[in-house]
This record gives sequence, C-alpha cells and structure tokens, in this order.
Amino acid sequence: MADFYQTGIITTLHRLGKPSLERIEAELLEHSKTRPLALVLPALYSEFEGQAMPKIVEELAKVKYINEIVLILARASDKEFQKVKEFMAPIPYDVKIIYNEGKRIQEIYDTFKRNGLDPGQDGKGRSAWLAYGYVIASGKSDVIALHDCDILTYSREMLARLCYPVVNPNLDYVFCKGYYSRVTNKMHGRVTRVLVTPLVRSLQKLVGEHPFLVFLDSFRYPLAGEFCMTVDMARVNRIPWDWGLEVGALAEVYRNYSPRRVCQVDIAETYEHKHQALSAEDPEKGLMRMTVDICKSIFRTLASEGVVFSDGLFKSLQVAYLRMAEDTIMKYEADAAINGLSFDRHEEAKAVEAFTRGITMAAQTFMENPMGTPLIPNWNRVTSAIPGILDMLKKAVDADNSKG
Repeated sequence: MADFYQTGIITTLHRLGKPSLERIEAELLEHSKTRPLALVLPALYSEFEGQAMPKIVEELAKVKYINEIVLILARASDKEFQKVKEFMAPIPYDVKIIYNEGKRIQEIYDTFKRNGLDPGQDGKGRSAWLAYGYVIASGKSDVIALHDCDILTYSREMLARLCYPVVNPNLDYVFCKGYYSRVTNKMHGRVTRVLVTPLVRSLQKLVGEHPFLVFLDSFRYPLAGEFCMTVDMARVNRIPWDWGLEVGALAEVYRNYSPRRVCQVDIAETYEHKHQALSAEDPEKGLMRMTVDICKSIFRTLASEGVVFSDGLFKSLQVAYLRMAEDTIMKYEADAAINGLSFDRHEEAKAVEAFTRGITMAAQTFMENPMGTPLIPNWNRVTSAIPGILDMLKKAVDADNSKG
C-alpha cells in the first residue's frame, strides 16, 4: 500500500494507485514543446557489455519527449567508441556521445588546467559536469535529467516520473530527486540505511537541528543517482568529482535554492543495479571509499555553514553514530521479519563497524585539511575564465560524432 505522508521540508511525490504511463508521457510531450529536455547518461564502456544498457536503449527508443541525449563515455578505446555509436543508433532522436578518452576532449581538459580550472579526476562527477557543459553549449534544452547506466530493472516509466515534476511548468520545481525501494529477497542500500541516515541524525543530536541536516534527512534515498533539474541550475551548481557526488550535489541545491522548489519522486517499485563490495579493510575501494567521501562532504558543508568541529565533537559523533546505527539495525531486522526477507544481522553489524572506521578516517582527514579537494567550478565561472570554451566543447563533441 502506498502512503501519502509528507515528511521533512521538501515535497514528496508518491506512487498512488496505478498511474497511467500514457497520460504522463502525453503531458510530457506537450510540456516539452516549451521546456525541452536533455537526458545525460554517464557511462563506462563495460556497462555496454552487461545486461543493463541493451534494455535501457530499447526503452529510450520508445520515448518521444526527449529533445537530446548526451552520453559521456569513459574508459573506452577508439574502437569501443565506434561500437557505442552503433549501439545507440536505434534511438530515433539526437544522440551525442562525448568520448572522454578522445584526443579532442583531452585537449578541452588541458585548456581548463592551463587556465587554472581543475576539472577533478576521472569519475561520474566530472563526466556529468562536462555533459552539462555540452547541453548548455547546444542551447537546445531547458531541463536536464540524469540517470545511471547500470539499472537492470529500467523502464521508461522511471524516466517519465523523474522528469515530470521539473518539465511540467505548472509545478514550479527546479530540482527533483528520484527514490525507490531497494529490496529483492533482502534489503539493499546499506550506505543510506545504516550510514547516512544514522549519521545525519547523530549530528542533529550534537549540533542541533541545522537546516542542512534537516534538508538532507528529508530525502528518502539521498544517494540515488537519478535526478532532474533546470539548465540554469547546471550553470550555477558546483559538482564534487569524488564518491561524495550525490551528497555534495544536494548540498549545492540546498545552498542555491529554496526547499519549496525541491522535490523527490517515487520512480520505481523495484530497482536493481550492480552492487559495490564493502571493502572494509581498504578505504580506497568500494563502500569504504564512498563512506569516507560522503562523510567529508557532510563535514565540509556544515563547516561552511559555521558549524565548529573539534576532536571532542568527532569522538562524541563516533559513539552517537554507533548507538544510533545499532538501534537502526534492530528496526530493519523487525521490518525484514514481518516481510519474510533474509536479514543477516552479523553482516549489518560488520558494515556499521566499517562505517564507524570510515567516519573516523573522514574526521581525521577533515581536521588535517578542512578545505579538502575543491569542487569542480560551476559553468558560469568557467565561461568567465575562458569565454570561448562552450563553443570549443561543442565543436569537439560534434567532430567526434560526425560520420566523416
């Protein structure tokens, strides 16, 4: 049974009854005439060899309201780039592929660096940022949607529900975050369930009901990789390039826009994608690296808001988080039991212990270097520093995609 309860300070758009996909798509087609939509797809070549991308391309070929697709392809060779162009050919509207390893795009990165602008290291954050730049340069779209390319349960309904709140001008939202159930025969989404939510609520106990913590706690799935926003937001928001991308992006939305114009929407009954290993002993891999980057992002955002951190506060946070996370495990164990789901309490406890170490490592890094790795500059700053950069980027991408 769907619920209609509104929690937190942002609007939640639920799945109520049996919504008609045809109705939503018909409305999107009409609204897209005045608010054209670009879909950004950050992808690795390896994802084209898996099960997800064939289904995604099959579904996207049926969508009529998308104005353009910008797929940024990473970790691919020249031959693989050509294969991806053929792979995307069935889609009957404008598709541009940004070849991240290509000579022309590497020259663009070099131009950034020569002008004192650091685009960060290779990753989803930098890929998304560069794709936004191309959408801005093309000047053909007013709204940008983004989703991952490893979604095994993808359907075009997922995309329609994600885009609708921003594309529909009558709703007046500038940012929409997707959320969904991460349940198969067991609960997934450990980083959200037993790291982010207990951490945020522990911080609220220690530093008070800070507006950013209240904002972050309002999202049902803050680490979801699916969102939709206006092109104007893509111009002004900075982007983290590391694994703190989703939390860092929400911090920029919080910084630049009123929560009244932010919403989250239930986009799928089931959602399955590739899972990251915990890598409890290696902070450079898997969920441990994600843990450290997420925590650093939260700490730095709070510090920028005037919250003063100290060794004593971080020690209290470790204890408060551990207790909160242990209590959370008990809640999810009961939830799993009544629904007949598999639940390994020992594995959950091991994850909490690893996350506690990750919080400690993030705190140490923050205390040693509070500024940390800078965010990728927003496009307003980039175009101010390099006036012709958008034309250069568009010409480079268009040349890579030419048939000649």
